[in-house]
Amino acid sequence: MDDKLTTCLWFPNRDGLDAAQFYAKTFPDSEVLDAMHASTDYPGGSAGDVLAVNFTVLGRPFMALNSRPEISPNHSVSFIVITEDQDETDRYWNAIIDNGGEADECGWCRDRWGFSWQITPRILLEGMQHSDPLTAQRVMTAMMTMVKIDVAQIEAALAG
Repeated sequence: MDDKLTTCLWFPNRDGLDAAQFYAKTFPDSEVLDAMHASTDYPGGSAGDVLAVNFTVLGRPFMALNSRPEISPNHSVSFIVITEDQDETDRYWNAIIDNGGEADECGWCRDRWGFSWQITPRILLEGMQHSDPLTAQRVMTAMMTMVKIDVAQIEAALAG
């Protein structure tokens, strides 16, 4: 690992490699770099088991650590992916949901490993920070009714 800061994700079901491969397939500028294998038997595992996987998502470094079963992800950490249009929003959202994930509200979804993703069109962020408070309010009100973000509805809220 050449980066000074890498995010480590714990995978309680020892499926870090599967997750890294899914992320690399789903997002551009992403790849599985290498895997570390146990050199000997250890409590709960055997020599040769995958212990950790180094990978990138959207150019950012990550490590998947195959961990103890009692450790699981929660909403306190999420990944925000900024999208440029509805097609890109749909592509990422659908990939996560169709791979065993689940939808949440306001553009959030959770992948099958329990990690939370915010698939967020850029226009939503711009609308929520609009200089006109009424416009920003319309955009936020529209977003609060959504599960997956609908760019056309955000554009309508911006237009008034």
